[in-house]
Parts: sequence; C-alpha cells; structure tokens
Amino acid sequence: MTVSEAGFIVLTGIGATMVTDVWSIVRKSVFAVPMPNFGFVGRWIAHMARGRFRHASIAAAPPVRAESAIGWAAHYLIGMAFAFLLPLFWGPEWIQHPTLTPAMIVGLATVAAPFFIMQPGMGAGIAASRTPRPAAARFHSLVTHAIYGLGLYLSGWLISSLPG
Repeated sequence: MTVSEAGFIVLTGIGATMVTDVWSIVRKSVFAVPMPNFGFVGRWIAHMARGRFRHASIAAAPPVRAESAIGWAAHYLIGMAFAFLLPLFWGPEWIQHPTLTPAMIVGLATVAAPFFIMQPGMGAGIAASRTPRPAAARFHSLVTHAIYGLGLYLSGWLISSLPG
C-alpha cells in the first residue's frame, strides 16, 4: 500500500466516522436517543492499561483523567482502522473506484466489535443483553454501523472525486 493510498483510507475513515457522529446528532434530535458516551469508552480503555478488561458496569467504575478525550480519540482511530478493511478485502481497486456494497459489508461487519468486545467488557453483556432494552440497543447499533458503511462509501467517493 502506498502512502497516498493509506492517506486516502485514513481520510475515508475519518469522514465515515464524522458521518456516524452526524447521525448520532440527528438520532438524538429526531428520535430522542441519547448520544454515545465516549467518556465511558475512554474509561474502559484507560482501565485496560491498569489490567482491568471487564466491568460489571463501566458507569460504576472509577472515572479516569481525560476519559472523554481518550474515548473520542479511540472512536476516530477505530473508524480509521476499520476503513483499512476495504483495500484489505477488495484491493486497491476500491480506493480507485469506491463502491457501496463493500463499504456496507464492512460497516455492518464492524458491529461485531461492540457486540462481542466493547459491550461485554463494559458490563452491557454480549450484544447488549444486560441492558434494559437489548433489542432496541442492537437495532441502534446495527443502524449506526450501516450509517458508518454508507459514510465509508460517501467519503471514499468524495475523496476520489477531488482533483489531484
């Protein structure tokens, strides 16, 4: 992978993550669904550095300094990292000519991370099974990751359309 291809993918991941964040704002204002708390993600990650990977409730875990900044940084770094799945599975052709189907496959596949890693580690159970409304939580996760997939496509298309 060339430096320019890597840069393309990094920018695509940032753009897709931004699209997801815009979706979270719309979802909050239209459907009254709370914004994700990336402070809790930061708290979870910070506790990992201290050897603690699982919590009964991340909300009950002791807060850590800069947890919100850690969580937001992780959110964007993860969004960039997942974008690298596109050229990994679809080759550099996807970078030259972004298409919707691979982007949606990646977006929907990435829901495995919260379902099987983040939510259990933060005390919500596998696929939010320990939350008050697991089906609703799963639905919102799936929709958000589909929006991320759409964001991958739109960002890739926009960046590939720029001159130079």
